[in-house]
Amino acid sequence: MVSVPYGEYRRGSPWPRSPDGTTGGRVTTTATAPSVPAGDRRPRTTRSLRRRRLLGLALLFALLVACCLASVAIGAKAIPLGHVWDALVAPTGSEDDIVVRSLRIPRTVLGALAGAALGLAGTLIQGHTRNPLADPGLLGVNAGAAFAVVTGIYAFGVTSLFGYVWFAFAGALIASVAVFVLGSAGRGGPTPVTLALAGAAVSALLAALTTSVILVDVASLDAYRFWSVGSLAGRDAEVAGQVVWFLLAGAVIGLAGAPALNALSLGEDVARSLGQSVRRTRVLGVVAITLLAGGATAACGPIAFVGLVVPHVVRAFTGPDHRWLLPASALAGAVLLLTADVLGRIVARPGELQVGIVLALVGAPFFIALVRRRTMVQL
Repeated sequence: MVSVPYGEYRRGSPWPRSPDGTTGGRVTTTATAPSVPAGDRRPRTTRSLRRRRLLGLALLFALLVACCLASVAIGAKAIPLGHVWDALVAPTGSEDDIVVRSLRIPRTVLGALAGAALGLAGTLIQGHTRNPLADPGLLGVNAGAAFAVVTGIYAFGVTSLFGYVWFAFAGALIASVAVFVLGSAGRGGPTPVTLALAGAAVSALLAALTTSVILVDVASLDAYRFWSVGSLAGRDAEVAGQVVWFLLAGAVIGLAGAPALNALSLGEDVARSLGQSVRRTRVLGVVAITLLAGGATAACGPIAFVGLVVPHVVRAFTGPDHRWLLPASALAGAVLLLTADVLGRIVARPGELQVGIVLALVGAPFFIALVRRRTMVQL
């Protein structure tokens, strides 16, 4: 039984007026809670959000399968899907079989791995820094990899793509550690602001050193331009095999830290009150981002906009929950990178436009439109 004053009645209120139309006195009535089906006690909005998330993941997975098929079938030489299937299950040694098995399948696998890694790394860096404009390059990954590749070319005479991979990964790792150490110096430990400032400083220093090296050595400049454009062309299965374990380790660490990242998004004090170690969460986050972005950059060169755009697109149906956001970002990153690679083969046929260039041409206007269309998400 609920007793309320008639004077508190407003139009649209569920409480009735007095029989004589006055506003004085009190009325006693019974408030009945809405009935919920016995089989499902969850709120309707929760069930709707879960269905939307599952539908979004299913759609992204279907798009990824379609992009993989298109990546294998489309190129300078168009191959029908029937011939692609024959090359996979019953190869005869024909020209189509060689193109599919030796060139396009390794390229597609590497594109899917690198795209998923960059999408996942972008979501992690935005979550840890609480900066909606952050991307993996904020930790100095790209700058460290670039400087290490130039150093390998200039000082050690490295000319093979396999050599670039190891130098690039080592450079990305060292730069990320340097950024984290500098960002952790001081009484407060690593914070989003100190990490961003340290990343900007280290990236600027390494970019200046890289420019100094390539200006004094023409051979280093020519070799560096081939790697720095960002491409999937010329990469075979051995390149993917060199980085796949780093990418898998980074993905496992990143996905496992989703609950802690959800707590951290509420603020460091709230995260500590919930029993989370902020320092350990930051350290594991930096390790995951370095493994993911460093491995992808080492294999394909610096590729922009994937880690920046993908998290904003995916949040449209997953919301801020990183348990859903992280796997969805991995799928969306793979779809975006493979789509850009296929577009590069179509628009410049019989040649091709490198995937880094396509993403720059398509990603920049798309991101500007995204920012203008809706208010930037506060993390």
